[in-house]
Amino acid sequence: MAVNLDASRALRDAFGAFPTGVAIVTTLDGNGAPVGVTVNSFASLSLQPPLVNWSLNARSPSRPAFERARVFAVNVLAHEQVELSRRFGTSVPDKFKGVAMRAGLEGVPVLEGVTASFECRVVACHPGGDHILFIGAVERFAHDAARPPLVFHAGAYRAVGDFLG
Repeated sequence: MAVNLDASRALRDAFGAFPTGVAIVTTLDGNGAPVGVTVNSFASLSLQPPLVNWSLNARSPSRPAFERARVFAVNVLAHEQVELSRRFGTSVPDKFKGVAMRAGLEGVPVLEGVTASFECRVVACHPGGDHILFIGAVERFAHDAARPPLVFHAGAYRAVGDFLG
């Protein structure tokens, strides 16, 4: 069912009322070149077995690489990585230029300086409206509790606020 533009904007604003973290999901294309996109759809799915999920716009130029990939890494950005988020949210030709990273599971790029990273093997990918949902089994992870996460809320980047309880 199509949604009219006014309702679509209102729905987007309502979705934006829910704060999310910001992550860059990375993989390698068929030629071994790194591919990465900024997402705020990342979530934990299961502890036993350890599973995560995230979604990608079905029109993304990175879609073919992620659909063919056997592995991906989710890099949860730290609050000082706003510019990195913006860079990977565009289609600039060399998003990885000058980015500190290491080779993870099967060579997948894992970014340095992030709050957390999850190296995953693809379990499934499913169409969902105008997005593709990816599910991955976590094989390795790292967490730096000293790095506060970057947050996205109401269409803007934010830092985590006061502890309330």
